[in-house]
Amino acid sequence: MTTHMHITAWALALILLIVTLIMYKQGKAKPGKILHMILRLDYLFILYTGGDLLATYFGGGDMLPEAIVKGVAGLWVIVAMELILVKTSKAKPAKGAWIQLVIALLITLILGFGRLPLGILP
Repeated sequence: MTTHMHITAWALALILLIVTLIMYKQGKAKPGKILHMILRLDYLFILYTGGDLLATYFGGGDMLPEAIVKGVAGLWVIVAMELILVKTSKAKPAKGAWIQLVIALLITLILGFGRLPLGILP
């Protein structure tokens, strides 16, 4: 059940990222800030459910190092998303943050769906 909540939370985060970016780009600062704050609340839910999933690997087994790397990459995704939004809200270039987001998201998705046993791929 936690896996589904976690996937729903980060899918919502990606949607909120896109909508908030659109608001900032259109010059709608107030709705953008409101959505940005909602996204920050979603980060907390992502961290909670991700921590719960990570805790299941501490019971033993050989997948703990990969789970820790996935957790760190997941934190990196959150930081990159926040960097993108803060830089965009200040009308500064965010190319480096976008590159970081793509790299961290790929690492997280590959480990989460493909390698770790709580993922959805066999």
